[in-house]
Amino acid sequence: MQPPAEHVHWMFATGFLLLGLFLLAEAIVGEEVWRQRAWRPYLWPSFAFLMGVLMWPVMTFFTNSTIHMLAHGAWAQVMMLAGASELGLARGKLRNPLWRLATPFAFVVSGLAFLLHEQNPWLFQRSSFLHHALGWTMVLGAAFPLGRALRPRAAVFNAGFAVVFVAVAVMLYCDRDLAPTFGHLSTLAGTPHR
Repeated sequence: MQPPAEHVHWMFATGFLLLGLFLLAEAIVGEEVWRQRAWRPYLWPSFAFLMGVLMWPVMTFFTNSTIHMLAHGAWAQVMMLAGASELGLARGKLRNPLWRLATPFAFVVSGLAFLLHEQNPWLFQRSSFLHHALGWTMVLGAAFPLGRALRPRAAVFNAGFAVVFVAVAVMLYCDRDLAPTFGHLSTLAGTPHR
């Protein structure tokens, strides 16, 4: 028996919330204080990489169409790429700062995957609305990791980067399989489950 899609979304929401909280803690205390413990610089990149790895079973076992499989596969790949590049930079194995551009690239690809795999309009049902909102949040939110890559010590980019993850988590927690959006539910969507 498979769990409902909303349960899988809630599990990943917890992961994004933790990512956002790790990054927000780093933005608040500053990079110098954050790096006083040797394991902390690896915390968010390894967690992002792990979430990419965990996206593969979601792609394999919980998708019901080709477009959903492609979207989840794209998310898995870019989360692993962003996590691996940040891990390599934190470890010192990668020295070129251009590797930091993998994260804004991951944001844009993730946002486009959200937008392209949702075929219904914004107000069709709640999950449609959230897919559109998540997509645009990721695409527009890519400005923060891009700014962070170009100006690593700028507090606004570091905090904004963290807040995007928290916003994504909140939206994923709001996901339900079939529910109205602002009181509107398309007659084609079906009957709400609860």
